[in-house]
Amino acid sequence: MTEGLFILTVIFVAYVVYSTVNDAKEPAKPLAPKMPASPDPNPSTDKPTPPPVVVAAPASPAKPAVAKKTTITKTVVRKGLRDPQSGEVTTAYSNYRFTKRWIKDALVAEGLLDKVYKNNELDAAVEDNIKQALAKLENIDKYRP
Repeated sequence: MTEGLFILTVIFVAYVVYSTVNDAKEPAKPLAPKMPASPDPNPSTDKPTPPPVVVAAPASPAKPAVAKKTTITKTVVRKGLRDPQSGEVTTAYSNYRFTKRWIKDALVAEGLLDKVYKNNELDAAVEDNIKQALAKLENIDKYRP
């Protein structure tokens, strides 16, 4: 039964490929623009149409030109942490469970955390400590992007 279904499937695929290739070989026939079947019994005379009347909107009172103030360019503070060894910048580290390993190791290396916590060791108090430690780690120049 499965062999018969396989053979029919192969034949169908071969037919689809064959018909697609043959359709591609035939040149596309350009479509002729449609012409009216009978010529217009009353040929149009060349009467110029009057130009449409445009109603002008009342002019708004002109505002005096204000000198533009020079804008002070502020340096854009990029949020994230940079790995000092590889130069990788990570911006998604708000959830400790999904934080990259090098960030967890950096927290321990800088003395901000006692150890790298496992997921089953996390509770509310530990997560508060981790968030405070991450905030301190962001302020260390070594890890700024």
